[in-house]
Amino acid sequence: MAGPDDRARGTGGTGNADGMSDTNGTGGTGGAHEANAANHTTRAGTASGVSSASGAAGGTADAGGLDAALFAAWAEEIAAAVRADRDRLTALDSAIGDADHGANLDRGFTAVAEALAGGRPDTPGALLSLVGNTLIRKVGGASGPLYGMAFREAGKALGDAPEVSLADLDAALAAGLAGIRRLGSAAEGDKTMVDALAPALRALTQAVQEGLAPAEAVGAAAEAALAGAQATIPMQARKGRASYLGPRSLGHEDPGAASTALIVRALHAAVSRTAGAPGERSGPAPGETSRRAPEGPA
Repeated sequence: MAGPDDRARGTGGTGNADGMSDTNGTGGTGGAHEANAANHTTRAGTASGVSSASGAAGGTADAGGLDAALFAAWAEEIAAAVRADRDRLTALDSAIGDADHGANLDRGFTAVAEALAGGRPDTPGALLSLVGNTLIRKVGGASGPLYGMAFREAGKALGDAPEVSLADLDAALAAGLAGIRRLGSAAEGDKTMVDALAPALRALTQAVQEGLAPAEAVGAAAEAALAGAQATIPMQARKGRASYLGPRSLGHEDPGAASTALIVRALHAAVSRTAGAPGERSGPAPGETSRRAPEGPA
């Protein structure tokens, strides 16, 4: 995915898995999510971590917040999912990249799991920063710096609060996307991981606004990420190594979009285990009986 203008490519890239959205933002995720991230960067440090502007309590059924244990569970879910899907990710990268995306991510998230086994940080922000720093050190190509930046920026956005809300999580993921924009130059439709991440964020933001429970909200994001990844199949790559193939990149799922969908699905699995059952609402949503489909790109 890293073309001549991709500043994250320095170490050779990971096929078409290493491009993200441009600095101007795309498809409705840019301004709204960056503003959301900025509004949530400073935390009150309370146990609930609830954003008063969000109207959604978020969090676990008992404590009302998403804590470091939840984010550690997410990292563990990613490591297991990447290990299980390693060969598929590599096969996708073989078709339009340099055939190492699965191996690189497996190495990186295995190192993350080992780091967490040696001592888990006490806050969600510190834990995500650890994930990001580990990926940057351990993952080759450009996917390491890009995913590493995403997790580090998400960690910074969460600050030092011991627990955070669902709205905070949404803002943190948006901060991660904004950080990746500083390294990459891809937009939705370029056949990159942003084609999975951007719709996932739109779905999550809408779910937060509607007051859905964490498991249901993140489930909506996971569905949107998977649909976005599958939508890359008929696209012609416009960024990175795959773009050199021209029309020959048609008919292949982008490996970076596929791994992004996997990571969001892992978040859903972790939240479902630790933050309440689907169908519970995390905040009031008067008159809401069903979740609307996320809006498409503006």
